[in-house]
Amino acid sequence: MAQSSLNQSNLLDESRQYRYLQPSVFWNIRQAFPRKLGLLIVVVSLAVPLLLWAAVSYAGLVPSIFLPTPTAVLQAGFTMFTQDNLLNDVFVSCGRVLAGFLAAALIGVPMGVAMGTFGSMSSLFAPFVGTVRYMPVTAFVPLIIIWVGLGEEAKILIVTLGVVLYNAIMVADAVKFIPNEMINVAYTLGANRRDVLFKVIVPAIFPSVLDTLRVNISGAWNYLVIAELVAAQSGLGFKIIQAQRFLQTEKVLFCIAIIGLIGLVIDYSLKWLSQRLTPWADQTRH
Repeated sequence: MAQSSLNQSNLLDESRQYRYLQPSVFWNIRQAFPRKLGLLIVVVSLAVPLLLWAAVSYAGLVPSIFLPTPTAVLQAGFTMFTQDNLLNDVFVSCGRVLAGFLAAALIGVPMGVAMGTFGSMSSLFAPFVGTVRYMPVTAFVPLIIIWVGLGEEAKILIVTLGVVLYNAIMVADAVKFIPNEMINVAYTLGANRRDVLFKVIVPAIFPSVLDTLRVNISGAWNYLVIAELVAAQSGLGFKIIQAQRFLQTEKVLFCIAIIGLIGLVIDYSLKWLSQRLTPWADQTRH
């Protein structure tokens, strides 16, 4: 009996050993996916919500003040471009986001590199970053007005504060994922600390830095509306707030759609730039 049970166990082990995964198109893990099928899924994912919106709004199931029709939104957008100079608001908001985000990158990326590389810098910055990042940026708006006034500086500072600490944290984590063996090999080959920093660590995290900036620029746009609450007379956030006061939902939706479209263009542009500058990282980039 014992021998028979042992033979059955060996047969089960062999069957498990030679079990093959069934091929799958939808559920393959980090393998090539058909391009045409991917484009079809993208179209479906965008078309289904739009069709549901059109069906609900045109059928009058929801009052137009809550959910206007796509036609009303497009008409409102045309009016805003032709009569309300919306294009100027687009450029103003893009300028504010760009200035705030560049400031956040110039501060946050070096801070993150320092935190991830040097234990002393981690001890210096980590408690401050870990505490302040939980504080809502909106709570600082009154202080920002006192510090820098009501001009463009206040709006740019709000965008910067909303993003800078997340840049630092994500870059620091990227540095910590560099294997110690890579650094030890550099020391063995005669590198000094400066060489390790600029010839090993910085090139190794460069793809992660680009991905961090691509992810966090969405946060800069999220803080735009908050920034344009501060005595703004132009900008997409200002237009949204102004339309909300008069219950012009169609204008609100159109401005939101414009922000989403700009964000989509920026995201794909940065992704394209990352693929061109760091083609070796395509296997690990999502």
